[in-house]
Amino acid sequence: MACTTATEMPNEAPNETPTDRRVILLPIEANLVCLRGLSPRRLRFEVEYGLERGTTSNSFLFQPAASGGAPVLVHPPGASFAAPFLEQLAPLVPADAPLKVVVGHVNPNRVALLRQLATGWPSTVLVASNPGARVLEELWSQQRPSSPQASADPAEPIVALPPIEVVKQETSRTLASGHVLTLIPAPTPRWPGGLIAFEETTGLLMSGKFFAAHLCTEAFAEANRSSTEEDRRYYYDCLMAAMARQVESVVDRLDELPIRTVAPVHGPAIAQSWRSLLADYRRWGESQEKATLSVALLYASAYGNTAAIADALSQGVARSGVRVESINCEFAPSEQLVEAIRTCDALLIGSPTLGGHAPTPIVSALGTVLAEGDRAKPVGVFGSFGWSGEAIDLLESKLRDGGFQFAFEPIRVKFSPDLATLRTLEETGTALGRRLRSERRQSQRRGSVGGLDESRTNPAIQALGRVVGSLCVVTARKGEGPDAAAGAMVASWVSQASFSPPGFTVAVAKDRAMESLLHVGDVFALNVLAAGRESGPMKRFLRPFSPGADRLAGLELEASPGGQPLLPEALAWLEARVSQRMECGDHWLIYAEARCGHLLDPSGTTAVHQRRSGASY
Repeated sequence: MACTTATEMPNEAPNETPTDRRVILLPIEANLVCLRGLSPRRLRFEVEYGLERGTTSNSFLFQPAASGGAPVLVHPPGASFAAPFLEQLAPLVPADAPLKVVVGHVNPNRVALLRQLATGWPSTVLVASNPGARVLEELWSQQRPSSPQASADPAEPIVALPPIEVVKQETSRTLASGHVLTLIPAPTPRWPGGLIAFEETTGLLMSGKFFAAHLCTEAFAEANRSSTEEDRRYYYDCLMAAMARQVESVVDRLDELPIRTVAPVHGPAIAQSWRSLLADYRRWGESQEKATLSVALLYASAYGNTAAIADALSQGVARSGVRVESINCEFAPSEQLVEAIRTCDALLIGSPTLGGHAPTPIVSALGTVLAEGDRAKPVGVFGSFGWSGEAIDLLESKLRDGGFQFAFEPIRVKFSPDLATLRTLEETGTALGRRLRSERRQSQRRGSVGGLDESRTNPAIQALGRVVGSLCVVTARKGEGPDAAAGAMVASWVSQASFSPPGFTVAVAKDRAMESLLHVGDVFALNVLAAGRESGPMKRFLRPFSPGADRLAGLELEASPGGQPLLPEALAWLEARVSQRMECGDHWLIYAEARCGHLLDPSGTTAVHQRRSGASY
C-alpha cells in the first residue's frame, strides 16, 4: 500500500455531534458482551448512509473466565465512538490486561481508535489478516493535516504500534473465556483486510461488513427478516454489488458454518432466518453476474474519500443494469487487472493525491491501461485531494494523450464529497450506464434483419402496450438546507392499490434519479396531469437533465402540508408516504399510502398515456 502522505480527509456529517453518540452493553451470555455504539443520525456522508436512519457499531468482548487470562475484543469501532466506547470498556478490562484486539476492518478511523486503545491498555496485541496487517503498519504513524498551515504544526506523538498476530489463513483458537474462536480472512476490493470471526459454542458469526445495515436500534437482534430487508439491500447495493463475485465466495464459505446468529458490525443481529439472508446476498448478486455490459472501476484510497467517490459512481452504474467490477489497485493481482481492462465496456480510474503524486499502484495500473486498453471504449477519471490534485491531472493527461475518449469530465473532489456531490456522482454513473446500454441497443438494431427491434413486433409486447395509465409527475423533497434533495419525474405506470388505507402504486425505473427519494418512510407528491394541459409538464420533465441538476429549478410551485412540491397546473395531487417497495425486474414497484390530497379542477379529466408497444414508455 502506497499511502505515505495523507491529503484525504475524514468524511463526517456536520449535523452529527459526539454528544449524539453513546455506547450500550448488551450481554449475550456469560463472559461475552456486545458493546454497541448508537448514532441516531447519519454518521457520515458516504453513500451507504443515504437512508439516513442512523447507525450502530457492534464490538464483542470475550472476558476471561478466571483472572490472568487475556480478554479478546472483536471488531472495535472507529474513532467516532471513541469517548463513550472507552468509557464503557474501562470497567470491563483492567488497564494492565493483555488485551487482544481482532481487527476485522482497517481504515484510518479505526486506526485512530486503536491508538487510544494502545495508550490505555499498553499490553494490547492486534490480530489482523495479512493485508490488514500491512494497512495497519502503513497507517499507524500517518497524520491527517486539514490545511497546508496545519501540516506545518508539530505533530502529536503517536504511541508505538502494538505487536500484530497475522492471520494468513483460517485458524481456530480457544480463548480464556472458554469460547472457541475461528478467524476467517475475507478479503474484498473494498475491504482487503477483512477478517470475520465465528464463535463455535454459541454459533455467533461476527461478520464484519457482511450483512450489515445502517440503522439505529438498541435491540440486539432484528424482529424479523422483513423489518430490515430494505436497509440490508440498500447497504448491499451501495458497497457489495460492485464486488459480487468475491462476496459470493465468502458467503459460500460462511454457509458451511453451524451458525445460529449473524451479528454484523452495523445494525441488529439476525437470530432467525439467517439462511434467507445468505440466499438474498446470492440473489442480489445475480443481476450483476448476468449483466452483459461491464464497467471496470480501478482505484486506490488513502482515507476513504476516493473510495467513497468510487462507491457512488458504482451504485449509479449498477442502477442502469450494467455490471461493475471493482478493483483495489493496491491489492489486486496483475492478471486480474489485465483481464478487467481487456473485457470491460468502459473503464473508470480514481486516485488520491499523496505528497503531490499518485500512489505507485495507480501509476502501475495506468501503465497497464495505456498498454492494454481499447481506445474505442470510454474512460473516466476521478479522485479526492487536499490542496493540489496532481494525481488526477496525471491520469487525465496520460489518457488523453493516449487517445482515449472520456465519458465525462474528470471528477475532482477536495477532501470529502458532500451529499450534493454524492448525488451528482451517482447520476454520473447512471448516465454512463445508460450510454453503454443505448450504444449496445443501436449496435444490435444495426445487426438485425431490416433494422427492426424484434421485441417491438411481438404481438404480446404490442398487447402489453395497450395497458394504459394516467399521466402524472412524481415530485419529492427531502432534507433541509444545503443537504436538501429534490426531484421530479413523469410517471404513467400508476394505479390505485387499496381502499383501506387509501393507497396506490408507482413503478419507478431503477436508473431514475428519483428512486433514491422513494424509500420506505419517504414522503412524496403525485401530481395528476389534466388532459389537454399535459404537454407543458411533459416537455419540462421528459427532457434530459445533466447529473446533479435540480429538476424543479425555476418553477413556480406550491407545497403540500408535508412540504412536498406541487404543480399548480395539475388536475389533482396526493401527498403520500412510501410503505413498501418490491423489486420487479428493471423497476421498483412503490406502494404508498395517501395522507392528503386535493382535486384542483373538478371539471377536468385525467391525461392518459397511450402506447403502441409494451417495450418502452
